[in-house]
Amino acid sequence: MITAPTRIKRVSIADPAVAEALVVSPTQILVNGKAPGGVSLLVWDEADQSQAFEVSVDIDILGLTQKIHEVFPAEPVRIETSKDVVILSGNISSSTVADKILEVVKNAAPKVTSLMQVPPPTHAQILLQVRFADVNRQKLNQLGFNLLSLPGSKNIGSISTQQFSPATLNSTGLGSGFAVSDLLNIFLFRPDLNFAATIQALQNENVLEILAEPNLLTMSGKEASFLAGGEFPYPVIQGTTAGGTAAVTIQFKEFGVRLNFTPTLMPDGVIHLKVKPEVSSLDFADGLVIQGFTIPALTTDRVESEMDLKDGQSFAIAGLLDNRVTEQLSKIPGIGDIPILGKLFQSRSITKSKNELIIVVTPRIVQPMNSEPPIPVMPRKFIDPLPGDHPPVVPPRP
Repeated sequence: MITAPTRIKRVSIADPAVAEALVVSPTQILVNGKAPGGVSLLVWDEADQSQAFEVSVDIDILGLTQKIHEVFPAEPVRIETSKDVVILSGNISSSTVADKILEVVKNAAPKVTSLMQVPPPTHAQILLQVRFADVNRQKLNQLGFNLLSLPGSKNIGSISTQQFSPATLNSTGLGSGFAVSDLLNIFLFRPDLNFAATIQALQNENVLEILAEPNLLTMSGKEASFLAGGEFPYPVIQGTTAGGTAAVTIQFKEFGVRLNFTPTLMPDGVIHLKVKPEVSSLDFADGLVIQGFTIPALTTDRVESEMDLKDGQSFAIAGLLDNRVTEQLSKIPGIGDIPILGKLFQSRSITKSKNELIIVVTPRIVQPMNSEPPIPVMPRKFIDPLPGDHPPVVPPRP
């Protein structure tokens, strides 16, 4: 509020975007700030005598300072302004806290300059001990019947659901005969009835276990990776050539036990860990066959997580279960629905699989050795030294 000694005739402000002037009475002017900055204000009285004012509009530093100290009470942050720029300074505990303070101030001020100081990063070496355990159990049950009448009988024919390969009948110039392409498990033949049957009754159980215990060493803030497995080739179509044929190149896809992790040692000694373990294996059952070549699929279990651990503490990722049941039933319509007798005209295949992945991770802070480590000593002499050679000096055992 500006009070003039005489009656005011008119007012003028240089930049209405910074501030505005309102005449509220013949001798009073109300100035409202809009944006940080400086602006000139001119006031004329009834005698056309002018008076100049320099108006400075600043940010509410007091309210912003109270807000920062409420959110970060342990941080000695100093807040100052220079026209429309907010300047932050002080010794902050970590770069993460400094970034959060800067983010809060940017929401209240358009221009912010950070002069905050943070402690230098700790150049520590982190050893990550990882244990993988991947168990895959699979059980297969198959049951089916193929009924056929052999050549030489009054009726020649066969009955099959086609789920399992049946015996095939053929005829030649010398007479009729039969060829068995798949005996399945059981083959029955009645010569007096001239009748045969093949039966598929199979139970199969498989157990696959993958174990890996990698130890990885890296600097704080640097990413490290590990792969125990291999690569398999697969074709990639790059386009067509001038003759119209497809150009195919071979690329390689990695599979196996993989681990990517990035540790960061915090000032309080806590290790912030980003872990991405993965276990993959070749799956030929769901693969693709192109022109006689089999391209396998990949069965993959992948986890990505972040956590804070102290030196020597461990965490486990468990409960990664994959239970699948696949049932395939084929039958001849009508006769396959008859109780008891209809079982001879049905075939069934049931596949059950259970996959479980367990991962245990332990980070440790390690320091390099100040002395040379001992070299292993051969238990027996390997090669006799040549004349004139000096035997190697073997350090004593610790």
